[in-house]
Amino acid sequence: MAMTDEELFLASMGDVTPLAQDKKAQLRRIKNEPTISQLAKRKAAEQELEFDPNYLSTEYVDLLDPHDLLAFKKSGVQDGVYKNLRLGKYQIDATLDLHGKPFHEARQALFNFVTDCHTKSIRVLLIRHGIGLNSKPFPAVLKSYTSKWLQEIPQVLAFHSALKCHGGSGSTYVLLRKSDEKKQENRERHAKR
Repeated sequence: MAMTDEELFLASMGDVTPLAQDKKAQLRRIKNEPTISQLAKRKAAEQELEFDPNYLSTEYVDLLDPHDLLAFKKSGVQDGVYKNLRLGKYQIDATLDLHGKPFHEARQALFNFVTDCHTKSIRVLLIRHGIGLNSKPFPAVLKSYTSKWLQEIPQVLAFHSALKCHGGSGSTYVLLRKSDEKKQENRERHAKR
């Protein structure tokens, strides 16, 4: 008579001894906490939803020589006004020092400073960026980006490297356009009656 599958199994397992019971693996129930990668993805998604009003570029910039002079004037700025700015004849109303600041911190500081000065009707600024002889990985990185950023800000009418007494080629005079309030004041003051 043929053996059934169950009988065959029991016959083949006859010499097997059970394992000792004290060597059981301990299983713990893990709480449903997000993994590190899930947390990073959530944070990235939240940052994408936040609006960053700072439009200053972080893309490639043509690097300047550390001793280059910065000079920029939008069309419509009178030559005499630009000459006075270049010669440091205007009173400096506010100063920003970017020396030693990391790239992203300097970008944010410059944006906030210019925006704040324009809202407060401050017209002439001095930006101290340094010449960048020892900046890494290339010389004059911050100076080069400062020049690019100032050209991207619509409130900036003109800028020029400062005189030696104000920092020379490591500093820049900046002329901002008038705020809407100041424009209105001038219109009222010069209106024909």
